Amino acid sequence: MEKQMLRASLEELEKRGHLMVCNAAVDPKFEMGAVLKYFKNEKPILFKKVKGSKIPVVGGLFGNRSIYYEMLDLTREERIGRIANAIANPKPTKLLKNGPVMENIITKNINLPSMLPIPTFHEKDSSSFITAGLMVVKDPENGKRYISVRRFQINGGNRMSALIASPLLTRQFEELEKLNKPLEVAIVLGYDYSLLLASQVSSETYGIDKYEIDSALRGEPLGLVKCHSVDLEVPAHAEYVFEGIMPPNKREPEGPFGELMGYYGPKGSHPIIEVKTVMHRNSPIFQTAFPCREEHLSNGLIREVEMFSDIKRLVDVKDVNVTVAGGCRFHAVVSIHKKFEGDGKSAVIGALSSSKDVKHVVVVDDDMDIFDKDEVELALATRVQASRDVTIIPGALGSGLDPSHHIQGVTDKMGIDATKPLGEEGARFHRAIIPQFEKVDIDRYFPNLSL
Repeated sequence: MEKQMLRASLEELEKRGHLMVCNAAVDPKFEMGAVLKYFKNEKPILFKKVKGSKIPVVGGLFGNRSIYYEMLDLTREERIGRIANAIANPKPTKLLKNGPVMENIITKNINLPSMLPIPTFHEKDSSSFITAGLMVVKDPENGKRYISVRRFQINGGNRMSALIASPLLTRQFEELEKLNKPLEVAIVLGYDYSLLLASQVSSETYGIDKYEIDSALRGEPLGLVKCHSVDLEVPAHAEYVFEGIMPPNKREPEGPFGELMGYYGPKGSHPIIEVKTVMHRNSPIFQTAFPCREEHLSNGLIREVEMFSDIKRLVDVKDVNVTVAGGCRFHAVVSIHKKFEGDGKSAVIGALSSSKDVKHVVVVDDDMDIFDKDEVELALATRVQASRDVTIIPGALGSGLDPSHHIQGVTDKMGIDATKPLGEEGARFHRAIIPQFEKVDIDRYFPNLSL
């Protein structure tokens, strides 16, 4: 029985009834992505028959909040405290001499397109892409390890392009380029919920080894092994590891690629990776993610922890929801225990200041469920007067990923105070309830009902 990484997750998903198995033949070009998109990336799907390959593909693993909580053995109410505690109290990893990912080590005749069922998702995508790849690098000066999810365009043979949007990673590579030295990299496929979540913690903000955050989240040391051809450590129970170098002063065109919010990212000139070694398990499973909800949900969970902390300094905050529909970065809904008039606008300030990416914020009272769109719309419909409750900040620093910008990176921001007044005026906003039956167990009345 597996303990860590993808296969352990698949066993648990199957046991809990969450894993869908597709036995129909699917084409990795367009068709597979269409199936994943149909379910909004909320259904983990194992594709057993992939045209042109004998390797099964799994996708849709990480896009459902409820499943994510289940797989980390926590509740929605516990998540912020548990995640914050793992960041504050990282735990050591365990270096193993051997691991399943080392069952096959390939160093010759590496041709990625023929070896792997790599999907092409959208009409104008420049190539097939590895979208779930977890890139591992090490700072050449201090030896610190960094991991992050990146996209990798397949360029043919053993070459791929890497979109390294991280300022920290870009600086590391540029410093090596000045010395005409390559950056060693490893790309991991076949990870699990805990490691993906840990990978979304900001290295620049916290400066912590994300592998050690993972150990704290999973409640046991993350098992690692040494790579075969580069000086890096990777999860011992991963499905695939692609080892190689990012050579200095080499760039190739990358993109366009359909990504955030369903729009195409532009074509650009980006570094390449030359894969020197491929390690993989026996009977490997290829991991993919339809762009980009899966990674963004895990990223949103980390943003919620940070936003909660920033708002807490100003008001009594109950919870925050950095919404999936808003790309897990542009939109947030915040619930507060309102104690003073002005708390709603203070919460807006805290939320908008938590990240330059946050664009629109709605603040509601603690009697509204911020994860229920109907409840949020009810607050907007009944507790907002635009002339006094809507605050607009023009020309603020924003995310370059927002296609509505006229000037790259500059955006208008908006906060809506959808809280009710305090005191006697607030009495008219008391919610009508059904005593003792506000949360009715409907299975008691309709045992065979399937919702």
